[in-house]
Amino acid sequence: MMPIHFVDVRVLDCTAETPFAGEVLVKDNRITRIVRSPERIDAASAQRIDGRGGTLMPGLIEPHAHLSFTDMSLSTQLGEIPPEDHALMTLRNARVMLDHGFTSCFGAASAKPRLDIAVRNAINRGDFSGPRMLAASPEMTVTGGLGDPSLGHLERHNFGYVCDGADEFRRAARLFVREGVDTLKINISGDAGVAWAQAHETVMTDAEVEAVCEVARSRSKRVAAHTRSAESVKMALRHGVDILYHATLIDDEACAQLEAQRERVFVAPTLGNIYTVLHEATPWGITPSMARNRGIDRELERGIANMKALQRCGVRVLPGGDYGFAWNPIGANARDIEHFVNLLGFTPMQAIIAATKLGGEIMMLGNELGQIREAYLADLLLVDGDPLQDVGLLRQRNKLRVIMKDGVLHQHK
Repeated sequence: MMPIHFVDVRVLDCTAETPFAGEVLVKDNRITRIVRSPERIDAASAQRIDGRGGTLMPGLIEPHAHLSFTDMSLSTQLGEIPPEDHALMTLRNARVMLDHGFTSCFGAASAKPRLDIAVRNAINRGDFSGPRMLAASPEMTVTGGLGDPSLGHLERHNFGYVCDGADEFRRAARLFVREGVDTLKINISGDAGVAWAQAHETVMTDAEVEAVCEVARSRSKRVAAHTRSAESVKMALRHGVDILYHATLIDDEACAQLEAQRERVFVAPTLGNIYTVLHEATPWGITPSMARNRGIDRELERGIANMKALQRCGVRVLPGGDYGFAWNPIGANARDIEHFVNLLGFTPMQAIIAATKLGGEIMMLGNELGQIREAYLADLLLVDGDPLQDVGLLRQRNKLRVIMKDGVLHQHK
């Protein structure tokens, strides 16, 4: 593979250092040399890409990816899609994510048991274009929990895999590990959209959570959990859950426990979906007044305050906003970086680092992904403009001049 030489670029390396004018050389799938102007790299045999003063930065990393979610308005629509069609849709979404600058995706849940696995494997084989992926299980949930849409007279399916009792959760976790997941997903709390299991309610038991975590520990896997309620966060931390999604309704005790485990855990509040449900979902039948009746406005307000508190005490708070719904579609994921700036008060640099450097850490590649450093993996974006002045550039596809994943040019214009 021919080396690639970036010249006349402003390097945003995501080490928190000030960007600098310079050049970067990529060989195979690694960054091999970085220099600051006026120094030059002698690379006569390399393909030369003139950055024309644009920003060279690491590829974006989505820590809450639902590639098998199909921009649906009702979750039960996922259960109606035949597996063969659903696999093709998931592959399409993977390509959409890469087209929008996301070179890595951490699976937050698969809508069917093997969708994430099959797509991850196909991308790794080079059969299809897509981001590097960590594959998740479906959302293991309880009867009547988030992900169980059945009625007394009618069995229905969406993204949930219903279990009851420690033995059923243990068996399901073992099944998904056997099939090849990287991450086991559980729904410990309810959700604002579930009348019989609200967001402030904790629906799993300690024994059920421990059963899944026991399997994960024995198989060197990680556990991610849907945890909106304060008690669900505490339960997750008691048993060693690694990735906590939402955590919007935590109390002071849960905040302190998260701070105590800040070197181990990741928190992704998924503010994007809450925001769009509250403000932009009317065309799909959810008016602002309906959203307020569900408590979405109060959850957003509390979530903003809680994420500010967690960020101040050093907890790793990452973007990733539950994209894959009609009002919050796949491909718009970089909007969460803007939410971190506009809602949480992150600086643009802090928000971008959360989507790159911290993303490399959640992908378990913290020493080789998410920054522009020599010997790091060459997942890069060349942005037309300065995202530190306007982070909104990162969700404008026409501003992404180059998208490189693993040293290969996916897009060059």
